Amino acid sequence: MQPFDSQSPDAYERVFDELFPICRSITGPGFRESLDLMCRHVPLDVRAVPSGTKVLDWTVPQEWRIRSAKLTGPDGETVADFAESNLSVVNYSSSVDEQLSLEELLPRLHTIPAMPDAVPYVTSYYRENWGFCMTYRQKSELKPGTYHAKIDAEMVDGHLNYGVCDLPGQSQQVFLLSTYLCHPSMANNELSGPLALMGLYQRLAARRDRRFTYRFLVIPETIGSITYLSEEGKKLQEKMAGGLVLTCLGGPMEGLSYKASRRDAVGNPAVVDTLARHLNSADPEEWRFRDFTPDGGSDERQYCSPGFDLPVGQFARSVYGEYPEYHTSKDDKEFMSIDAVLRAVDALEEFIDAFEYEGMKLTNLSPYGEPQLGRRDLYPNMNSHQTRDHSSDHQVDSRAFRTFLLNILSFSDGTVTLRDIAERLGEPVTRLVPAARALESQDLLKRS
Repeated sequence: MQPFDSQSPDAYERVFDELFPICRSITGPGFRESLDLMCRHVPLDVRAVPSGTKVLDWTVPQEWRIRSAKLTGPDGETVADFAESNLSVVNYSSSVDEQLSLEELLPRLHTIPAMPDAVPYVTSYYRENWGFCMTYRQKSELKPGTYHAKIDAEMVDGHLNYGVCDLPGQSQQVFLLSTYLCHPSMANNELSGPLALMGLYQRLAARRDRRFTYRFLVIPETIGSITYLSEEGKKLQEKMAGGLVLTCLGGPMEGLSYKASRRDAVGNPAVVDTLARHLNSADPEEWRFRDFTPDGGSDERQYCSPGFDLPVGQFARSVYGEYPEYHTSKDDKEFMSIDAVLRAVDALEEFIDAFEYEGMKLTNLSPYGEPQLGRRDLYPNMNSHQTRDHSSDHQVDSRAFRTFLLNILSFSDGTVTLRDIAERLGEPVTRLVPAARALESQDLLKRS
């Protein structure tokens, strides 16, 4: 097994290609297989909650296990086949073996007339049902006659599974990174979040100076977060610094889009919200901002429910429901670029870096005159218009980097935060973080 290199597009693509063909649902073998693949690169503790368990106002459903599903036409032709596309059957369909006329069959067929060449993703998790999905063009060409619908599936008492692991930090305060892994073969809506979470785990695991304990959570959407909250929600309330739900991070939109927590909506914004608002104000093209809403979205709705009211926002790129390919066969690798996922990981890492400075007062440890930055390799030793250094290490040009260094040293008197200095300069705080970290590494700056 090749190690996962969080900087390499090839690593993300390799894992994508392993995960994409698997038929996942909110429970069952496909979810476990996918979780096992992720465990190769993130040391998740895989937990199991039995079917029938009461979780808040919900009940853990039975497992769905599907072996095959095929719809055959009057002349014996295959109309839809689960073996060719796991979107071709309604997710959680019950077992069926029936002969039906076209008129009887039509209510069981799901299409998107506005997208005649796309197969929709349809579910029926909590009510027994069955059906097939196909393109509208296929459906419009069906001939009258008798059709054979056969789905070999069963509902069995089993488990709902999820995976969780912690990267300990200097504080026991938890920063939650949550994503879901419960949809069949779709890319942006399904796999961009888990891929980004893997990249962030690898990068944060390589650090020794984490301020917070980072918790990585991989769940089936909705029922998974409800199950997790039923077990851990009260504990999280006591030690939650912030959190993010990662979803739809690989589409073609530029920049990232942040959805605020419920706290922001009721006038008591969480730190993740105020940081996101700052970034949106400083660089609105790279950091978009959405208000909290409970209708639509992902697991932030559960984390932010009023009984828990956790400080959890959400990051996306091409937002669910705002692109026509959402929940269809068109949400594939062509729509979701690996490069966009990697850029999302870079941006999320920047956000987390900035969050580690939030609320911390900065103190210059060499306040009597400017410290000699040149001998610390933080300032050019030759004064020339051609002088360039640190641009590759710090992802800003050397002139801006030196400006940030000097401003941080000048204003860090124990009363200001890094964001205060950034706002004074009219810059997003993420651009100042590399300079602050460089000063800390030379024992010129401390946080408190």
